Amino acid sequence: MRVIYNRSVDPFFNLAAEEYLLERSPDDVFMIWRNDRCVVIGKNQNTWREVDGEYARSAGIAVVRRLTGGGAVFHDLGNVNYTFITPGERIDFAAFAAPMLRALASFGIEASLGGRNDLVVSAKASESEDDREYKISGSAACVRRTPFGARRLHHGTLLYSADLSSMAKVLTPDDEKLRSKGVKSVKSRVANIRPLSPALAGVDAERFAEALAAFCAADPDAPPGDLTEAEKAEIAELADAKYRTWEWNWGTSPAFSVKRRKRFSFGTVSVEFNAERGEIADISITGDFFSENDIGLLCDRLRGVKAKRDAIAPLLSDVGGFIKGMEPDEMCDLIVGASDGQE
Repeated sequence: MRVIYNRSVDPFFNLAAEEYLLERSPDDVFMIWRNDRCVVIGKNQNTWREVDGEYARSAGIAVVRRLTGGGAVFHDLGNVNYTFITPGERIDFAAFAAPMLRALASFGIEASLGGRNDLVVSAKASESEDDREYKISGSAACVRRTPFGARRLHHGTLLYSADLSSMAKVLTPDDEKLRSKGVKSVKSRVANIRPLSPALAGVDAERFAEALAAFCAADPDAPPGDLTEAEKAEIAELADAKYRTWEWNWGTSPAFSVKRRKRFSFGTVSVEFNAERGEIADISITGDFFSENDIGLLCDRLRGVKAKRDAIAPLLSDVGGFIKGMEPDEMCDLIVGASDGQE
């Protein structure tokens, strides 16, 4: 098995690297990697449903969709991610959890497989409480038909020293304002790994990642390798063509509907729209505002447009003629709201 320590922290590049190694390389792979701050969305999920886009935008948190199913997860440099790519036609979470459990045990962490695809530990929230189960790792998998036969990708994230407060904020959109057919994430109690073992005191996430890669290498004397320069160039092309695009990260979301209402100094405005593949299929704008132009003309203008800020904003320069007193930015915020569809 080829063991890779991928030192890129670009989430778009790293998700593209997984697809590249799965579909264009014949090697069995174990890869360790970390992402800068981002939300990674499951293949079958609705991005609008999972992400507080307003917080993500203001905090500089990227959004990227992966190849596998399952729920949305937050990554930062305190997460250590791993990927297995092997031949096979069956998803087997227990088989790929086993080496991770052995590695964690070597660092003094007694974990177990919980649910269908999580690694959990028992710990006390405080001295006065009984032990509770905390998730320290989630994983996902898929099987693909490739030129090299059926191959499976299994990957997971280990919460080592992650910013759990940012995780909570960015993964809490307003459910009441969005009705989606996508697969909703299941929330769990989570904990970081580093505080669970005295052996890890003073060990940062990068050193932990290096130690994990070395532990899982077939030959302990052979250091983990890196992607070749040729591979990096092709992966970068794939990242640009797919993983950095609105079409992949937002536009492939299942159909959904949005309803938002806000009181302004000039009156109340309500927006309702249905979206398919990220495009506004139908929209209505109502309220007790005053109009100089027929509001239906503005609705007609917005139908068929991608529900993303840079697509909608140019169409709202004259919105004050349709809703007297409204500024273009205010209308844009009301339509895209917290789910702004930006990359």
